[in-house]
Amino acid sequence: AVMWRAVAATSARALCRAPAPAPPPRRRAVSMTVSPAAGLADERVETRVAGLGPGQPVTLRAVATDERGCLFQSCAHYRADGRGELHLGTDASHGGDYTGVEPMGLFWSLAPAGMERPYQRLVPRSTGTPIKVEMLVHQGHGLPRAVPGPVVAKAKVERWFTAPGVRRIRLKEGGVRGSLFLPPGDGPFPGVIDMYGDEGGLIEFRSSLLATRGFAALSLPYFDFEDLPKFMKELKLEYFQDAARFLQRHPKVKGPGVGVIGTGKGAELALSMITFLPEVVAAVCISGCSSNTVADLHYGEMTLPGLRFDMNKVSVSDTGVYDTFEALDDPTKPANSPCTIPIEKAEGHFLLVVGEDDRMWKSSLYAELAIGRLRQHGKENFELLSYPGAGHRIDPPSTPFCQAAMDRVLGVPVLGGGESKAHAHAQEHSWGKIQEFLHLHLG
Repeated sequence: AVMWRAVAATSARALCRAPAPAPPPRRRAVSMTVSPAAGLADERVETRVAGLGPGQPVTLRAVATDERGCLFQSCAHYRADGRGELHLGTDASHGGDYTGVEPMGLFWSLAPAGMERPYQRLVPRSTGTPIKVEMLVHQGHGLPRAVPGPVVAKAKVERWFTAPGVRRIRLKEGGVRGSLFLPPGDGPFPGVIDMYGDEGGLIEFRSSLLATRGFAALSLPYFDFEDLPKFMKELKLEYFQDAARFLQRHPKVKGPGVGVIGTGKGAELALSMITFLPEVVAAVCISGCSSNTVADLHYGEMTLPGLRFDMNKVSVSDTGVYDTFEALDDPTKPANSPCTIPIEKAEGHFLLVVGEDDRMWKSSLYAELAIGRLRQHGKENFELLSYPGAGHRIDPPSTPFCQAAMDRVLGVPVLGGGESKAHAHAQEHSWGKIQEFLHLHLG
């Protein structure tokens, strides 16, 4: 009995000294990092999430507002890996606004929120302020446009369209209007004229990005800006020649020639400029036509009549979106041959960029016609970038995709075509190729 009491006492003392059971491990707080937090709009960011449970389902969202206060948003479904982490550069989205490994998917899929007017573009009106994007991590997989689950982490990102040291100079040089963007430093820099389409006005964000990449870029409006004509009834090539000569003679611009980049009607004007103006030696034509369209183009005694749109050939969808694909007169008809731009006369080089799903007009066909015309005259001074699944307006990388956008002139939504992922890839690939082309031919 004594022995058992001694054993019991020893055991009791051992129990008293036994360590308390360890508390369950505490899960770390969920964190989200986006790097760089402030960077250039044409650069990729790296997005990571840590502190989730292994395999935990989450919805990532991006939210931004434009200068008018219009709200844009996007979302994608992810699952954490075995360590409770996510990296958008290597991990795939399983649903939401896109699927697959898309490091910048949350940016290029930004679209007007449900309560906003649809068919609006998220592009900056001012290049001096960034687009601010809030990135959010929500519990669970929420449906697009539905109320998401609780927020477990967030981060803020600034997307800048100009780098420190880039100068913006508003231009009133004779009759020429616009903005000249100059890179930091003494130069000289290759000079490029930048034009958009029949929406008119001054659109600067591509010019400011080009200046950030080392080009002296002149954003050139040609109607509906300041004292320029309100409507695009007719155009004089002398206006564009004055702009080219101004840029060519600028002390910070490398000569002897300048380049031009244009989208839509701007691409078609770029073709005319390199054809008739000796100052222009390189032309980037994005989704352009090989004939002059809509407005007659005059140069001295010469006139290129404009191909006309037949509004009876415009179709309207059940949702009120206008499809203009068949509306432009056929440039191959003999009666329309006076509208053809005689690009075989050009001494410079062409880069033709087209989306094969452009629904604004038949830009793939027009590129084929241009190339056929050059080859017929023994010329090989062109490159073609043709992108399956891309639509009409191929902008710098991560510009949000907009399949149909409100037309400023018509006041109705017009179909641009394309599929979001293919279009986003076309924007990223073409931006690098455009810069290579301009550096090659402008020095």
